Amino acid sequence: MHDAVTATGEVTGGVKVLLRLEGLTLFAGMVLLYAVWGGSWAVFALLFLAPDLSFLAYLADSRSGAIVYNAAHSYMVPVALLTVGFALEWPLLLSIAMIWLAHIGLDRALGYGLKYQAGFGFTHLGRIGRAKDPLGKA
Repeated sequence: MHDAVTATGEVTGGVKVLLRLEGLTLFAGMVLLYAVWGGSWAVFALLFLAPDLSFLAYLADSRSGAIVYNAAHSYMVPVALLTVGFALEWPLLLSIAMIWLAHIGLDRALGYGLKYQAGFGFTHLGRIGRAKDPLGKA
């Protein structure tokens, strides 16, 4: 079997494994960097799950939920914060960026990918949660 993208938009095969390993590498790298840098573990614990507050946008609808979740789980803003924090020597910004990137990395390693508007369980790394059978049972 070869790598493919399914009709639902999820990646499969070796590409999926590679993407999840990249997530694990990002998580491990950010946690190690945070430890070496001497960041506060209390701040780490307090902020690690903060990106998941983006789930609340799903209360509005799946489209809004996917947009907000993906914005909170994209590398763009935390990498920008890391760059600015480093350039301006701003420790709190560096902490936030490293924690945020560690969170995204762990999510990707666990298979929680970027969301499609079809619903929370539809991601680029595959379906998450329990799929219902045609009779509506879990």
